[in-house]
Amino acid sequence: MKTRDRNDAAPPAADRQHRFDAIRGQAGLVLGPVLFAVVLLTTGGLPWEQRALAGVLALVVVWWVSEAIPLAATALLAIVLCVFLGVADEDTVFGAFGNDTIFTFLGGFVIARSMTVHGLDRRIALRVLSVGAVVRSPARTVIGFGAMAMVISAFISNTATVAMLFPIGLGIVGAVSAISQENGGQDLRHSRWAVALMLVIAYGASIGGLLTPIGAPHQLIGRDLIEEQTGLTINFVEWVLLFAPIVLVMFVVLCLVLLRLNRPEVSTLDGAREYVVRQRTELGRFSRGELNTCVAFALAVLLWTAPGVASLILGDDNGIVTWLHEHVTEGVAAIFAATVLFLLPLGRESAGPGGRRAATLSWPEAAKIDWGVILLFGAGTVIGSLSSETGLADTLGSALADRFGVSSLTAITILAAVAGLVISETTSNTASAGIVVPIVVPIAVAVGVNPLVPGLVAAAAAGYGFMLPVSTPPNAIVYGSGLVPMTRMLRSGFVFDVLGVAVLVTGVLLMAPVVGL
Repeated sequence: MKTRDRNDAAPPAADRQHRFDAIRGQAGLVLGPVLFAVVLLTTGGLPWEQRALAGVLALVVVWWVSEAIPLAATALLAIVLCVFLGVADEDTVFGAFGNDTIFTFLGGFVIARSMTVHGLDRRIALRVLSVGAVVRSPARTVIGFGAMAMVISAFISNTATVAMLFPIGLGIVGAVSAISQENGGQDLRHSRWAVALMLVIAYGASIGGLLTPIGAPHQLIGRDLIEEQTGLTINFVEWVLLFAPIVLVMFVVLCLVLLRLNRPEVSTLDGAREYVVRQRTELGRFSRGELNTCVAFALAVLLWTAPGVASLILGDDNGIVTWLHEHVTEGVAAIFAATVLFLLPLGRESAGPGGRRAATLSWPEAAKIDWGVILLFGAGTVIGSLSSETGLADTLGSALADRFGVSSLTAITILAAVAGLVISETTSNTASAGIVVPIVVPIAVAVGVNPLVPGLVAAAAAGYGFMLPVSTPPNAIVYGSGLVPMTRMLRSGFVFDVLGVAVLVTGVLLMAPVVGL
């Protein structure tokens, strides 16, 4: 009876969420054009290019936050309006899609797709869970799933990571709960332990993306906007050195928060190990497709890190280092590694009638990557670069600096973190980065402090948003399980939001000088 009541309560909660989303979208659909017109009419003292771009930015922000139409569609409309209103010509606007980071997206997405197609990500997860007594203890199971989510999401999207780990977690919860009920125990599907397990998968994937710049789309967008507006670059190795200690501290804080607020009711998990063993058996032997995907992934990581490692060892003035930075960019490395997947053949069993073996990844499978994120990134790059070229960034930065009265690096960094966090609670991470970074960086420049620090914090904080199902796709996935009550997500997410921002701001302020940023 208890299980049925809980399940019956889930649909109304989902219905309320859908109604809220519909109202938000309808309101945004009207408010966006109204705000666009208001900005154009009330900024007569600015040059036309700045006025038009400010109007487009206002429209984009409202529609991204409200999700009045699909985010990618808003992105396309934004770049068309920039040309139509004379902010820049079409060559300048559409040229943003030749950005190196676009191809980093493409290559990374294709490699991640190959991992999913061949089950490499699932094999890695089950292998970790089978080590020692990880799945015998409720606390160790939560920590183990969180650690996997953190590490895997450093190289593939947090959504893909959660989509892979989520069914494994559900399977373990179901198996353990069934045995518990057979022995006269409670239904662990609606326990505090199950809540902690679901949330650590979602939250661990979100913070783990910070480990590398390619770990999440909003980070690549934020980094590119920072580089566009400041002329400074942050390579792969510098990013990892900066954020690795921060992510590790955040992970420890995450586990403490979830296990403290959702203390497990049991001390052992009977049946969990047997479930993992069965799942590993079903996977069978390591396939040729998995091996080839490992080769492509290792090649990508090698090429991504080569310029940064060479700089650390040989110095920036060395000829080899200069060549690597000029010719082995992250986009080139990602596309080269992804192309290898179309060259490496599978085993003999994949041979067709003509004897030709199938490639590791087919184009129809590769084409299933998230093209909408790429369009979103292109629009963000256009708006960011045009903000600098038209002078809108300087105008906006000076006005906001005077309005908020911020003048120190610490104050601006805190403002960046809070703004990124608040906006990410209501809209996508990629949209949050596209909104906050172009605002924060000009403020830092206007008051004469290092813009890299608040810019990086804004980009990182755009990946936060742990309180609501709508905040990120990982949150929505685990909430959809019906095992996570809204009140527990709100409470756990709020506490981790506050502590996470404190760790992020403190960590970046301390580590940036050490890394040399």
